[in-house]
Amino acid sequence: KPGEGGQLPGFKVTEFIARMRHAVPGTTLISPPPHHDIYSIEDLAQLIYDLKAINPDARVTVKLVSASGIGAIASGVAKANADAILIAGHNGGTGASPQTSIKHAGLPWEIGLAEAHQVLTLNNLRGTVTLRTDGGVRTGRDVVIAAMLGAEEYGVGTAALIAMGCLMVRQCHSNTCPVGVCSQDDRLREKFTGTPDKVVNLFTFIAEETREILASIGAHTMDEIIGRTDLLRQVRRGGSHLDDLDLNPLLVQVDEGAAGKWADKTTRKPIADSLDARVLQDAVRFLDRGQTLELSYPLNNTQRTVGAAVSSAIVRRFGPQGPAGRLKLRLEGIAGQSFGAFAAKGLELHLTGEANDYVGKGLSGAEISVRTPEWREDQLICGNTTLY
Repeated sequence: KPGEGGQLPGFKVTEFIARMRHAVPGTTLISPPPHHDIYSIEDLAQLIYDLKAINPDARVTVKLVSASGIGAIASGVAKANADAILIAGHNGGTGASPQTSIKHAGLPWEIGLAEAHQVLTLNNLRGTVTLRTDGGVRTGRDVVIAAMLGAEEYGVGTAALIAMGCLMVRQCHSNTCPVGVCSQDDRLREKFTGTPDKVVNLFTFIAEETREILASIGAHTMDEIIGRTDLLRQVRRGGSHLDDLDLNPLLVQVDEGAAGKWADKTTRKPIADSLDARVLQDAVRFLDRGQTLELSYPLNNTQRTVGAAVSSAIVRRFGPQGPAGRLKLRLEGIAGQSFGAFAAKGLELHLTGEANDYVGKGLSGAEISVRTPEWREDQLICGNTTLY
């Protein structure tokens, strides 16, 4: 995507929103902010590794804008161990993006989805990742077309918002939404009439239309039509100026090989055990009672994201407030990337040596120290994007 995020003006950042975002009321926020830890597929793979370390149950999805050449990028994302890839079309709704992001970013989702599905299949990667699409999906017909082009999941945003009462006045950024859908003004919010039942009704009818189309072509389930581009054809409009675009490349069927047609959406791609797995075995007393415990380990640069899985266990056991005691890890050597990423309250990481990029990324209350050995005088102790 353009990477500019939604611009939330300062006057909309109330005390409630500021508290949720850990920000100062009245400060303009960008959501999500640019990711300065992602400048390559390798960086993305590291971030996915970090997220799976802090939450092994998480399903990590990478969002890509529909564009020419997206197939190669999607293949890289699949190799980076993502669980799902979202192909976002240019026609989706937005509440507060700059005009350059609204009018000049992306292609229709059909183009990006078809290319991603074809290239992933050709590279025997289609069975390793789930494809999802959004950006103007509003009807059962849209869902069926997306499935035939290769998608297994479908995002509906704008249509659901309209079902809740949105009038598309396009004043989301001004805090003057006349129906209270996108406003922090209590007087305007009183006009909001949306209910969960309205959204349920919308999706019920989308599902019903989808079922009717499936029945008309003799399909019993959605799985039967995923990737079935042979069921699609380009519609002729009857004019040379309307029919000069050849969409047949979108309908090419590729040999699926042994990789299968699609991924198992119920599974997660795990990561290999790291030093944290050993720490969790040695720190049973700390996790049971919260009593202070000190452990020592050698470290090498193949051990990445040290402290994340331990932090996850601490938060799951003691909550965000942390335990009464401290788990002190004294480490010696060279730490891999993301040393102390997302490290939580109750954990202390003391490294004698050096660390690679992303030290203390997303630090959440832990204490981290990195110091040089006594016999070294001139030494870099950490890489880029420290404490990001």
